[in-house]
Amino acid sequence: MSDRVWTNPLSQDAGRRRTELCKAQDFHQDWYHRWCAEMKETPRFHRKQWEYAYNMQALWERGCIREGSRGLVFAVGTEPGPSIFAGYGCQILATDIMPERGKEKGWDNGQLCFGLESLNARQLCSDKILQEKVSYRPLDMNQIPDDITGFDFNWSSCSFEHLGSIEKGLAFLKNQLKTLKPGGWAVHTTEYNISSNQATQDLNETVIFRQRDIVQVVGELRAEGHYVEETDFSIGGMPEDFQVDLTPHQQEIHVKLQVGPFVVTSLGLIIRKKQ
Repeated sequence: MSDRVWTNPLSQDAGRRRTELCKAQDFHQDWYHRWCAEMKETPRFHRKQWEYAYNMQALWERGCIREGSRGLVFAVGTEPGPSIFAGYGCQILATDIMPERGKEKGWDNGQLCFGLESLNARQLCSDKILQEKVSYRPLDMNQIPDDITGFDFNWSSCSFEHLGSIEKGLAFLKNQLKTLKPGGWAVHTTEYNISSNQATQDLNETVIFRQRDIVQVVGELRAEGHYVEETDFSIGGMPEDFQVDLTPHQQEIHVKLQVGPFVVTSLGLIIRKKQ
């Protein structure tokens, strides 16, 4: 268990995470600083850090991070979530692409998981707890095995945009629900195009989802009986929300960034499987 004590704000709906974009205002919130402390990081205006904090807060608010809860993470890399959640008593299955395939895609060792040894470099829980609570399995997100099922929650951080196309990414958002129990929660972040709702990057190692793509899949999920948190496509109104980190992305403010001709940020989606 973490040595910090936090109240689970299940009844505080006004501050709950929505399906929303990364915005500068979040970096000033208590919940953001709480998860940075859990990760042993200093809060900074970086959307990748936001993705980790957003996922953790969204799952925490929905009562997923508790003793005995079962969680599944896709494309884990070396992210801190499994070791933090294990410290709270969760049983976690960490999955990632086979390292050889990841290297073919040009990802380095810091982006790939090689087993449990990749998941506690920061010592966010004891090695004993990690061994007891976390297991690892290679997995292709385009072909999720049928035996990976029965989880209380799952999550991923900026991964389903790497599945080869917008179509495959949207298909994943539907397919991943089979890993959950009825009523289970899914929280996933991805790349989002704020400069165009028409032209975008598709059929690529990294695709960029538009508002129209998200509206489409949210509508389809809801039509199938699943719950998707309210969507908020506002980009924010603080000075940092209007700064764009241009290629090669070396600015201190990294909330919005340039990817080819597009301006991109991160989007978080929160889905509950139908009961």
